[in-house]
Amino acid sequence: MMRGQLITFEGGEGGGKSTQLPLAAAYLREQGLEVITTREPGGTQIGEAIRGVLLNPDLPPMHPDTELLLMFAARNEHIQSAILPALAQGTWVLCDRFTDATYAYQGFGRGLDQARIAQLETWVQGVLRPDHILLFDLTVKTGMQRAKKRGAMDRFEQESYDFFERIRVGYLERAKTYSQQYRIVNAEQALEHVTQQMIQYLDEFIAEVGQ
Repeated sequence: MMRGQLITFEGGEGGGKSTQLPLAAAYLREQGLEVITTREPGGTQIGEAIRGVLLNPDLPPMHPDTELLLMFAARNEHIQSAILPALAQGTWVLCDRFTDATYAYQGFGRGLDQARIAQLETWVQGVLRPDHILLFDLTVKTGMQRAKKRGAMDRFEQESYDFFERIRVGYLERAKTYSQQYRIVNAEQALEHVTQQMIQYLDEFIAEVGQ
């Protein structure tokens, strides 16, 4: 059985990745593929409980290292309980954020050592890395305007403008460094145009597997 593909959906707040992910899943299923969708932090009962702690704006301020370790604790459970079993069965896994979000948010955003994140990445993931990364990129101004329209803002969404600028820089730097895995989607566009661009990339991924 051919191993499934891990496709991660990345980007700052308001980029629309959470809207596009189920559309991507529906399209891939139309092509005859087995697909599951999931998210980080979360994806398992334990991971969702950790997510509740990480996003809760009513809790006291959290040390950045605590935040980092909680992210990887949720990720370890997610990988072992959900992602690896699905990939082994030939299922394509579409994940709303993964480790690149940790590099962007905790690394570039919080200023944590990238090498420390890399050590945790290797420990928790082994050789597992996304096969493809879709980065939904847009200006911080547009993203925050969209995020505010969604209602109550979580602990991350309440961060400063500069925090999200650093995150965007981090994502774009990683997209340049890991250009084979990354595909940048212009999330400033209207919804239907974002979907069209995403589907073009999905067709590329399908073609690569079929080669």
